[in-house]
Amino acid sequence: MSDKKFDYWFGVPRKEIKWYPKIDPAACIGCGLCAVICGRGVYSYDLVSKKPIVAKPFNCLVGCQTCANLCPVGAIEFPPAEVAREAARKNKIFIKVKKMLEEKFAQQMLETAKQYQAQMTRHEKEIREIEKS
Repeated sequence: MSDKKFDYWFGVPRKEIKWYPKIDPAACIGCGLCAVICGRGVYSYDLVSKKPIVAKPFNCLVGCQTCANLCPVGAIEFPPAEVAREAARKNKIFIKVKKMLEEKFAQQMLETAKQYQAQMTRHEKEIREIEKS
């Protein structure tokens, strides 16, 4: 079961994208780093076996591999990165991201344009002062 806030990835049902970690129990030393660092609650920790378990696989952010990158013994693996890239292409994620960027940074672009306009006005004033002298 996943958390509702992670049920969709850019509008795509998360369960349609097979992206989540798998732990090699033979290689895992039970340090628990993955369970602690994952901000999406993918892992739980089995106090009997003293090893992490993938409890909520579809909470995993598509493309994230932080836990695997930090695992001291390389006991965590993910599907090939192409799985995430193909999901992004198939679901037109890049178009959605571009729109989100435009919305998110529209105010910043307006402020930058105003600053530029004010700067140009100051430069024009300085030029007129120089031309007068």
